[in-house]
Amino acid sequence: VKMWIVSIAIILLLGYFTYYVTAVVKRPFLATASGPFRRYLRRHVPMVQALFWPHWWCTEGRAQTLLARIIRAWMSPRVSYRREILTLSDGGQVALDWLDQDRTQDSPVVVVLPGLLGDSQSEYVKHLVTSIVRIGAKAVVFNYRGLAGVELKTPRLYCACSVDDLSEVLLHVRMLYSKARIAVVGVSMGGLIVGNYLVNRTEESKSMLTAVFTISLPWNMFKGSESIDRPILNRMLGRHLTRSLCRLVGKHEVLWNTKHDWDMDQVLRSQSIREFDARFTSKNFGFEKLDNYYAHATLHDKLDRVQVPLLCLNAADDPFQPMEAIPVAAASKSSHVAILVTTCGGHIGFLEG
Repeated sequence: VKMWIVSIAIILLLGYFTYYVTAVVKRPFLATASGPFRRYLRRHVPMVQALFWPHWWCTEGRAQTLLARIIRAWMSPRVSYRREILTLSDGGQVALDWLDQDRTQDSPVVVVLPGLLGDSQSEYVKHLVTSIVRIGAKAVVFNYRGLAGVELKTPRLYCACSVDDLSEVLLHVRMLYSKARIAVVGVSMGGLIVGNYLVNRTEESKSMLTAVFTISLPWNMFKGSESIDRPILNRMLGRHLTRSLCRLVGKHEVLWNTKHDWDMDQVLRSQSIREFDARFTSKNFGFEKLDNYYAHATLHDKLDRVQVPLLCLNAADDPFQPMEAIPVAAASKSSHVAILVTTCGGHIGFLEG
């Protein structure tokens, strides 16, 4: 009986190993037009050519999403930032957290835009900034309004398609370091923000930025909101994010004490990202309907307007953005946009080893 059990176990292990090396371990798919940008990526970006080896025990997208956060938190480096409070043109304030010790005036600057509820202390952000500094650049994290311990001064928060704050931050960085090259790394919603900046501020972005890199960019807001609301695990992830958003808006008195178009009691009862966006985000930024906001923020149909080199890393099993929503066909015709798609990796996961 024991030999029979051992034999079955060996067969199962061999079967899984065969599946792993044939269906999971693959080179990422690169979607971009033939030309200088594609040649540059193949020559200078190792992950374009290398096989992606996700942890053999963690190949499912939602598992990668959750475990990556736990593992990165456990391995998270200590980062001591230099904080700068930037007052914006409407009186709002944001925190810029710099990691720039021992860098020269003309060292490259990389501006990091976190995800939906992220800030400079998020585990993935700390790993990013330490990597940026390691290659000789300055890193600065743009913490959105109302986050990172900064008081919300105005009833305006932040959203995926509002680029005014990013524009002011980049102009401020350019004023500080007039000779330095500036790049942006946008994670999840941060990728949407910088993507909308590239699309809606074409000339400004061309003069301001050298390159942009995004991780787990949710290209299509409609498809993304549908995907995150699918039962059971996706919906659990979505409700966790929704509760966190409700806590964020609920603690800022300025959102309660001013005349506005939203009902805060209804907002705090939101059960999904879509409900929260319908009841608060869209109204906070003056959109008549939720669909108007999502259409404005969505990027999958606007790649032709990007004029700055943009490399986007996505996973085919991202629970927040299904594979069919990633615009690989449009990217394959673009001279400035490249999308790199791994077989697995989840949302801001990409656990490898």
